[in-house]
Amino acid sequence: MSAAPPQVTTDKRTPGEPRLEQDRPDLRLVAPAGAAWIVAWQVRGLPVSPVLVAAALLLGAGLVVVRHPHVLGNRRVHAALVVATLLCASAAAVATAGRAGARTTGPLPALAAAEAVVQLEVVVTDDPRPSASSRPGRAPLLVIRARAVLLDAEGVQTRLRTPVLLLSDDPGWLELLPSQRVRTVAKLVPAERGDDVAVVASARGGPTVLSPPSRVQRVAGHLRAGLREAVAPLPEAEAGLLPGLVVGDTTRLTPETREDFRTVGLTHLTAVSGSNVVIVLAAVLLLSRWLGLGLKAGPVLGGLGLLAFVVLARPSPSVLRAGAMGAVGLLALATGGTRRAVPALAGAVLVLVLFSPELAASPGFAMSVLATGGLLVLAPPWRERLAGRVPGWLADAIAVPAAAQLAVGPVIVAISGQLGLLSVPANLLAVPSVAPATVLGVAVALVAPVSMTAAQGLAWLAYLPTAWLVLISKVGATLPGAALPWPEGGRGALLLGAVSVGALIAGGRPRLRRVLLTLGTAVAVTLLGVREVAPGWPPRDWALVMCDVGQGDALVVRTGPRAAIVVDAGPDPDLMDSCLSDLAVRQVPLVILTHPHADHIDGLSGVLDGRAVGAVEVSPVAEPAAQVDRVSALAAAAGVPVLVAAPGERRSAGGLSWEVLGPRRAYRGSGSEAANASIVLRLRIGGPEGFSALLTGDVEPEAQSDLVASGTDLRSTVLKVPHHGSRNQLPEFLTAVQARVSLTGVGAGNTYGHPSADTLGLLTATGARSYRTDQDGAIALVLRDGGLTVIARSGTGSTG
Repeated sequence: MSAAPPQVTTDKRTPGEPRLEQDRPDLRLVAPAGAAWIVAWQVRGLPVSPVLVAAALLLGAGLVVVRHPHVLGNRRVHAALVVATLLCASAAAVATAGRAGARTTGPLPALAAAEAVVQLEVVVTDDPRPSASSRPGRAPLLVIRARAVLLDAEGVQTRLRTPVLLLSDDPGWLELLPSQRVRTVAKLVPAERGDDVAVVASARGGPTVLSPPSRVQRVAGHLRAGLREAVAPLPEAEAGLLPGLVVGDTTRLTPETREDFRTVGLTHLTAVSGSNVVIVLAAVLLLSRWLGLGLKAGPVLGGLGLLAFVVLARPSPSVLRAGAMGAVGLLALATGGTRRAVPALAGAVLVLVLFSPELAASPGFAMSVLATGGLLVLAPPWRERLAGRVPGWLADAIAVPAAAQLAVGPVIVAISGQLGLLSVPANLLAVPSVAPATVLGVAVALVAPVSMTAAQGLAWLAYLPTAWLVLISKVGATLPGAALPWPEGGRGALLLGAVSVGALIAGGRPRLRRVLLTLGTAVAVTLLGVREVAPGWPPRDWALVMCDVGQGDALVVRTGPRAAIVVDAGPDPDLMDSCLSDLAVRQVPLVILTHPHADHIDGLSGVLDGRAVGAVEVSPVAEPAAQVDRVSALAAAAGVPVLVAAPGERRSAGGLSWEVLGPRRAYRGSGSEAANASIVLRLRIGGPEGFSALLTGDVEPEAQSDLVASGTDLRSTVLKVPHHGSRNQLPEFLTAVQARVSLTGVGAGNTYGHPSADTLGLLTATGARSYRTDQDGAIALVLRDGGLTVIARSGTGSTG
């Protein structure tokens, strides 16, 4: 007779029996840990002095409560809790100020302010990784986290222990493993306020290796390399996903799979966070119970699995903190309840935040803590309610991912700006595949050093559950309403958190639950219906968008999921950032600034804010100098290289290709030197079946005449009207373009008289349909049914 399906919890009560006092979680340490977390998060980036003043005030308030507990109603327990909370908050402020002081003082920040070139010896602390965006047509930009240990500046050597961020396009850095010591020559630039590194260093050339990696790192690197080699014969999507499931290595994850996982809420499966560890440990424990190994053997097996995961995924700081959260989950399962585990979780958070205050602002840390908290607090009662209706193993399979997903939901929407309605169903469908894929993936990594043939055989076995995950994400992402727009950042997180708490409260009250379920269903159906009939802004299939940034130019051209190049950035960073956020653009391989005038470049910081930017490209005519220096400073502060455009230059990214047509020369004495020296681009969007667009910056008749005289084929489906539609246009130029659609970036009520009625008349005479941001708002171009459609935020018109 086979054993009954196992249960993850050791609770002996029957379903529906009230929970005893000793079963309820002890939440007393949650407030001090939460206060330390919030304070460290909020004061990071502030000057040291006000942070220390805040710490002193918190400490003083704590001492007042100690001396006068009656202010809290003579409740000693409450007084002790308040004192502990204030003291922990004060300690977090001091720790954050101390860490910030260590990063902002000393020789490195001073040298970075002068953009000095120095020799550094560093210890690599994490895997070198390609940047989320790379420069089109060039080697990928590599990001290397390291700890500077020796500085040599003009022959003066200084010993250090300072975190730095290295950037390089030399592939030699990819061969390094964490713990290796290397020497490099680098140009230092200041880190942004609030960063967890002292400086950003642009390395010149490859590294000089000074020491081999540690034994553990060497073993982990060997195993990971074997895993990547063994899965190479698999189809591209599965070959990129399996290392992500096993060790969090997403370097070969296809953009399509990455986007599908994000849409349906499966991204946490490929992130080395507590969410990933919790699900893996739950699968290991379920397997142990299924094999009849008993309650005591389960946590032991889980501990061994956790240790193996840490070694294989590599003991970097992110993996170690995820392992710590997983260990807390194991404690709950080993002790049969959450009463001792919740204080352990809170204590772990407190220690980690005080030791590394920068964790307070880390989304990975937040997901680790919240997922573990969901396992401890939400999963047990949910499992109990389900146990009377479904088998125990199914109750566990539903409760664990649902609790983790609900807990991490606020962090996910804060990052993505969208609410994944299919997250819980997708995670439930994914549960049967995660454990087999992970176990087989680990086996592949372990067997590969012994026999690559056997490892590849195991990889093909792992292909089946991995392909199921790819299928879930692919199908889910195409369903209507798979993800709905949601406010980004803290506002979106707080809103979803409030909704989640309300749903949890309603869950314990049958009448309220039925009312909210009815209302929620009605709202969801209405939203989905509205989204299908009137999908709103932006259209899902946008290819090019002219942003409404007032009196200025800003165009966004799609290159892939959540990726686009940006041509000009308008005059306002907030408007530029808002436009890119609306379009869900997170990766910008290239920013092209046609010329350094404020209405084209002042919004650059809005592009750089929170996005992975590969490079900034500028006109070869570096005038006016002050504006050119401003662009260089912004790019350097963000660690983004600056390139110079050249006529004849050809590039491509995704389904987009383009050629630089101008400037063909400098225009000295024209009175419009910078405008005439604008970068002129001719783009091909969507391949042979797509359309062409001519982007012209602010070129005036002198430069327009040169373009016509050059004999270059200027014919384009779409024309970005030069200089906001000013009257200074060459009719022969507009005729040579033969555009069917003209786009004009212009501010409502501007004092320049843009766009000129004469220019609009010339465009109409050439057969172009005119769109302008002052009247139409943002304007999107999409390819539908073999034709080009223009969708303005205030209306729609099709060009056929």
